[in-house]
Amino acid sequence: MSGTHDKGSIQTDIGQDVIDEAVRSVERRMDEDADTAGPETEVEVEVAASTPDAGADASTPEVPSPTEDSAALRQEVESLTAQIEFSQAKARETLERLKEAHERAKDFQERALRAAADLENYRKRAQKEKEDVQKFGAEKLLKDLLPVMDNLDRALDAASKSTDFDSFQKGVGMTRKSFEDALGRHGVKAFSAKGQPFDPRLHEAIQQVETADVPSGHVVYEVARGFHLNDRLVRPAMVVVARAPERAAAPEAAAAPAPPAQAPDAPVSTDSQPGSSEAPGAPADSDSSSGGSQ
Repeated sequence: MSGTHDKGSIQTDIGQDVIDEAVRSVERRMDEDADTAGPETEVEVEVAASTPDAGADASTPEVPSPTEDSAALRQEVESLTAQIEFSQAKARETLERLKEAHERAKDFQERALRAAADLENYRKRAQKEKEDVQKFGAEKLLKDLLPVMDNLDRALDAASKSTDFDSFQKGVGMTRKSFEDALGRHGVKAFSAKGQPFDPRLHEAIQQVETADVPSGHVVYEVARGFHLNDRLVRPAMVVVARAPERAAAPEAAAAPAPPAQAPDAPVSTDSQPGSSEAPGAPADSDSSSGGSQ
């Protein structure tokens, strides 16, 4: 008996001896049934037997042997198994990469959320610090200025009880020195402009005076000192600037000749006669003169 496996269909060739043995077995079984059922029962058995002959051998194609077919199936199964194992390995590798990428994305998301929360907290904290600076920024300066006010109060109290002007002046000077030191601790520094060339970046001119003691364009007087706050100009110095005196009119007056002096006894004629040819005040040369003034 030989069999072939082609796309799920099986073809079988049965030998003659097997068919004869099957026929004899069926006949024995029929005889036993006939003895049991009676003579009226007829059983017709039709057995289709296929016997190999020359024509059948010529029309039936040759089939491969089971050994070769099993080897081909085994190779195909092994190839499919290898492909499945390779696909599974790739799938596991891809799954691991996806898992790592998911973990990284989750970590990045958590870090981004933490950074956003930190930024929001920093913004709120900076806003609160800004408001505190606006409200209480002068607290340190005021703490340094309050002792100056206490010293001024003491000086006024002492002046009302004592008439010692020198002691009062000395106390006020010390108070002013403490006030200037307190401003210096906060970066406030005064500068003097007297005798310096006028600088519009540092000075504010309120007047010009003519003087020869100070060169033209220099500061003669300092009405109010200027102040810097950490190298930034807070208030310019209010100054009076020198101007060269005008001396051009004096030489011209000295060069002009003085007018002749008039005698106090000489008579002055206020009226002139139309027919007179003599100058007023001139002496008469002849005895016969008419219309002249003596």
